[in-house]
Amino acid sequence: MILTVTLNTALDLTYRVPALTPHASHRVTQVIERPGGKGLNVARVLGALGHETVVTGFAGGPTGEMLRAHLAGGRVRDELVPIAGPTRRTVAIVDTASGDTTQLNEPGPTITATEWSVLTGRYAQLLTGASAVALCGSLPPGIHVGAYAELVRLARGAGVPVLLDTSGEPLRRGIAARPDLVKPNADELAALTGSREPHRATRDARRRGAHAVVSSLGPDGMLAATGDGLWRAAPPAAVKGNPTGAGDSAVAGLLSGLVDGLDWPERLARAVALSAATVLSPVAGEFDRGAYEEILPRVTVTEQAAAA
Repeated sequence: MILTVTLNTALDLTYRVPALTPHASHRVTQVIERPGGKGLNVARVLGALGHETVVTGFAGGPTGEMLRAHLAGGRVRDELVPIAGPTRRTVAIVDTASGDTTQLNEPGPTITATEWSVLTGRYAQLLTGASAVALCGSLPPGIHVGAYAELVRLARGAGVPVLLDTSGEPLRRGIAARPDLVKPNADELAALTGSREPHRATRDARRRGAHAVVSSLGPDGMLAATGDGLWRAAPPAAVKGNPTGAGDSAVAGLLSGLVDGLDWPERLARAVALSAATVLSPVAGEFDRGAYEEILPRVTVTEQAAAA
C-alpha cells in the first residue's frame, strides 16, 4: 500500500472558456469538479496505475463532504481526518484558444492542535502497512512550519521510504529531516538553494539532507541527483495543454517506480511520461493513458557528468 498525505486538501473546479480576457464576462463551456490537493492527485494517478493507495489529511465542511463523496467508490481509500473548518476550493480557468491555465487557490482552513494530534496518530497507524509515503502540498493555517519534518521523522522511524513535495520553509525544514526523496520545481529549488543553475542547485539541495533530489525542469523534463549518480530525463517533445497536476503525476511516477523496484533511469522515464500525459488530460489527477504509453519508450534519460 502507498500512502499519500495532503494536509491542505481542496475541491478542484476546472472551468473551460473559449478565451480568457481580463475585465470581461465569460461563458463557461465546461465545468469539471474533482477532489484535489497535491497528494490526492498523486493518489488518483497511483490508483490508475494499479497501486493500492490510501489518502490521509484533513477534510471539513460542505466542500469537504463533496470531496469525500468524489473519493467514495474510487481507486483510493479515504482515511481523511474530519475537521471543523471548511475545505478550500481551487479554480483552474483553461483558455481553450491558447491552452493557458489560470489558477486561483483559496486559503485552507485553520487546523487546531487537537486535529493535528488526531492526524499524526492516524498517520502513524497507516505507516505500519505502507510500502512508501508521499507528503505533498502546502500547510494550512494553524499547523507549525516543521510539520513535514515531523512526518518525515515518523516515516523514517517506521522504516518507510518517504517523498516530500512542498516549498518554502516547510521544505527547508523537511529536507533537514532526511527524506528519501524531494521533488521541487525550478522556483522552489531556487528559493531553497539560492541558485537557478539546475545541476548546482539540485546537488546543493541533496547536500541539505535528502537522499535524492529530483527537480522539475518544466517542459524540458527532470534532473535527478541520487546516490547512484546524476541523471537528466527529457520528453521527446514539448506538449501543450493544461499543466495543472503534471508535477503530481511525476511524483506518482517516482513513487510507483520505487515500489516496483525500478532503477533510476526507469523511474525518471515513467515520471516524465506521466507528467507529459497529464498535460494532455483536461484535469489534474488524471493522465492520457494512450499518450503515456506512446511517450514512455521515447523519453531520453542520460547520465550527467559529476562536475556538470
